[in-house]
Formats: sequence, structure tokens, C-alpha cells
Amino acid sequence: MIAAFFLSLGQLGDRRILAVLAKSLALTFALLATAGVGLWFGVRAFARWMGISAIGGDLAGAAAVLAGVALGWLIFRALAIAVVGLFADDVVAAVEAKHYPQALATARPVPFARGLAMGAGSAGRAVLWNVVASPLYVILLATGVGTAIGFFVVNAALLGRDLGDMVAARHRPAAALPAFRQATRGTRLMLGAIGTALLLIPFVNLVAPVLGAAMATHVFHRRLST
Repeated sequence: MIAAFFLSLGQLGDRRILAVLAKSLALTFALLATAGVGLWFGVRAFARWMGISAIGGDLAGAAAVLAGVALGWLIFRALAIAVVGLFADDVVAAVEAKHYPQALATARPVPFARGLAMGAGSAGRAVLWNVVASPLYVILLATGVGTAIGFFVVNAALLGRDLGDMVAARHRPAAALPAFRQATRGTRLMLGAIGTALLLIPFVNLVAPVLGAAMATHVFHRRLST
């Protein structure tokens, strides 16, 4: 894992990876901005429909946007990984071209439609499983640290699956992915834990999804591809 991290960090300046980073960040922030604007106008329209004054509607809209910001990490994590999933094939191909040319020669590029489906599935799982786990998060508040630990473990497991699939999809048929996930659960959890930790660090979280995809490529070819 340490070697994968430093190898990935050293390749962040690769033009192909920088292009993915630029595209993924632009699309992620565009989607976040669109969601924020939609939330603002939607809540204000609902307030007017309920007969609330214009000032009250503005305040309600502002409160809704602030609530959205409070959930920003989960929203950003879900969107960022989903968006990177669209372009992950370029990151994986760049890493394979530099470090694993034999694997690149036999890889099957992931079609855009499949990448889109994988990205949407990633975002959906992130939201669904965190909603399902939210009662547990509330219960664990009494422990002081249990909620943070539970949240971290759930999202590490989800991210480990996403990152593993980004690479395995190029080298495994879709029907073989469930068996691959089952056989590599522990390693993917560690990979997901590192990626989740990076997502928690301000500014580093902007490059964390791309860095995670590059790390997953190294981990796959060094530990998971046999």
C-alpha cells in the first residue's frame, strides 16, 4: 500500500492524469453548484406554496443550502467517486502504460456506458448505505467516537469496492466481479480506508479520487491480479 501510494503520487503530474483531474473536478463542482441552486429555488418555491413570506422563503432556502453544505463531505465523496468512475479508465491506462505494459496489452477498455453505470451505482450505494446506517450512527453518538468510526468503516468498504472495480473491469468479465470482490475483501478494505482518509483532508480530497484510482491499479497488479 505504501509503495502504491508513492508511485501514484509520483505520477500525478502525468498529462493524462492531470486531464482526468481537471475534467472530474470541473464536472463535480458543476453538479454541486447545480444542486445548491436547485435546492435554493426549490425550497423558496415550496415556501411560497405554503404561504410563507418572501423573507421567510429566503431564510428557508438559505437554511436548506447550509444543511446541504453540512452534508458536503458525503455529497462530495459520492459525486467525486461517481464522476471519476466516468474517466477512471484513462487513469488506469496511464498507470498501466508506465508500470504494467503487459497488462495494458491485454486490457479491455471500459465502455463509456459501463463507466457511467458504475459511477451511478457507486453514488447510489454511498447514499443508500449511509442512510441505512444512520440509525447506528445516532446510537453510537453516546460513545463519543463510535459514530466517526462507524462512518469511516462503512465508507472505506464502499470506496474499496469502487476502486477495485475501476481496475478489475478492464481485466475481468462482469460476471467474474462478484467472485473477485469476495476474494479480495480485506485488501480492498485497506485500500478504501486509505482513500477515505485522504478524502477527509482539506484540499487533498480534491485529488483523492484520482489518486485512489491510480493506487488501485498498483494494488491490483501487485496483489490482486493472480
